[in-house]
Amino acid sequence: MLVVDDEHEIRLVVRRAIERLGHRVVEAADGAEAIRAIEVGGFDLVISDLRMPHEDGFAVLRKAQDSTVRIPVIILTASTLISECVEAMRCGAFNFLVKPCNAEELKTVVEAALAQSARPAPRAAATRSNNLAEPQAILVGDSPALRGVIDIVSQVAPTDATVLLLGESGTGKEVVARLIHAFSPRLGNPFVALNCGAIPEGLVESEIFGHARGAFTGATEARSGKFVEADGGTLFLDEISELPLALQVKLLRVLQDRVVTPVGESKSRMVNVRVVAASNQDLEALVKEGKFRSDLFFRLNVVPIVLPALRERAEDVPQLARHFLASANRRSKKNITLSEPALVALQLYSWPGNVRELENLIERLVILNRTGVIGIEDLPPAIRDPSADLLAAATATNGGTVGNSEAIDLVATLARMEAALIDRAMRTSGGNKTRAAELLGLSRTTLLDKLKRTGGDPGN
Repeated sequence: MLVVDDEHEIRLVVRRAIERLGHRVVEAADGAEAIRAIEVGGFDLVISDLRMPHEDGFAVLRKAQDSTVRIPVIILTASTLISECVEAMRCGAFNFLVKPCNAEELKTVVEAALAQSARPAPRAAATRSNNLAEPQAILVGDSPALRGVIDIVSQVAPTDATVLLLGESGTGKEVVARLIHAFSPRLGNPFVALNCGAIPEGLVESEIFGHARGAFTGATEARSGKFVEADGGTLFLDEISELPLALQVKLLRVLQDRVVTPVGESKSRMVNVRVVAASNQDLEALVKEGKFRSDLFFRLNVVPIVLPALRERAEDVPQLARHFLASANRRSKKNITLSEPALVALQLYSWPGNVRELENLIERLVILNRTGVIGIEDLPPAIRDPSADLLAAATATNGGTVGNSEAIDLVATLARMEAALIDRAMRTSGGNKTRAAELLGLSRTTLLDKLKRTGGDPGN
């Protein structure tokens, strides 16, 4: 493993932490020295500072990403600019750590990176996430929607404000929560994540607030709970909508008073925790239905951030696809490419599973490919033929399906499909009508006529 930093003390701290994990470490004092070391080869992972003399971390990253090398890179930086770390991710970095990072953070990121390496450490393979193999990939792209999220994060991260992340499953809510923590004054203190929907209802209270020994059957020893574990740091409460109403009251009290009372305890404890909550459901609608407390919603909704679905940032699909393709090639020791027609089809698909769905598809296509090129004929029917994707949505809107007694209004359905395809092509092209016409296989004049008929802005 190669550790690159122009500060000797930083190299020493990182080296000792990595060696405690059982890995051999080679040091480089600047980017130029690191590039020479990479050329010699033999590294499973590079941990590199971003700002260095001679050659910076971006140069090291480019060298490590060379097609003949393909070494995963973790960027280690003292920069407080989120934009720099996001740019490193876009350039192919596996992840980033902001100095000073603690040993546990370093261990987690290193093992995850090694799990993606062409030569994974034996014990690292089991650390692969069941969600995104490369969670930071959610930051890859340059769409206005993604830039808007990053801009809000850069403003709110240095504060202590409560943040509510809203978005579909697979849009990267935990990634953004970790980004907020990484650029907050709480960095170096714990980041604790809890999925409220993944815990049996009877254990949620104990998991969040802790319990005393003997508080209930099976409580053979005391438990501190997530609020106490996160003291001084950040607590990420995912799927907050799944929290039972009775516990919503207790959570509200903790947010107001910053005091936690474990189950079965009479004593309370002060905690200093920043809460970032997340939901893939419409919390305002749940409030109206009486399924979520309005006072808790307003307490959590201090700074709401809506994460865009992949279909709302279609212009990022090519960059994301190539990012995942490079990773899948590295894991499979292949050099598969994507054809232009296949890339266009990927852009036009609606991606109900968001970035996770795209990643899984690319990995599957690489594993099964025998020709060296992923063509449009290799794609699933719903992606290969955009009309199949749109027809499913259209029939759902009509309330009937083919073969049912309820008939489909063919004229209306086709009109909706055409309008949806045009809208998707316009979004994919960033409003460029010439490019949108090419994506649709139309002349520019025909597209302008259709935009006029559908009420779109034909422009010039």
